[in-house]
Amino acid sequence: MAQKTTTVVIEGEMTIANVGLTREQLLEALGSGCSVEVDLSRVNEFDSAGLQLMIAARREATLHEVPLHFFGHSSAVRNVLQLCALSDQFDAAAVTAAT
Repeated sequence: MAQKTTTVVIEGEMTIANVGLTREQLLEALGSGCSVEVDLSRVNEFDSAGLQLMIAARREATLHEVPLHFFGHSSAVRNVLQLCALSDQFDAAAVTAAT
């Protein structure tokens, strides 16, 4: 039986100002036991708080053995991941190479 997938679409800012709400969305999705896909294509602002949330989500997914995949990285997300040399850690390497 194929595992179900939950998709979380993050829109707008993924910054210190609103990372709490995004955190709750991700924790709920990770708690479902389904594979989780996070669509970052609609993120228009991204800072270190957003990056910290991605790291925490990955740690939580690993802890609970839930598959987690980030995709559709917006330019704001790609820029920060590249600046921190973390593109390959968050499924952004292929996206970065294609642009």
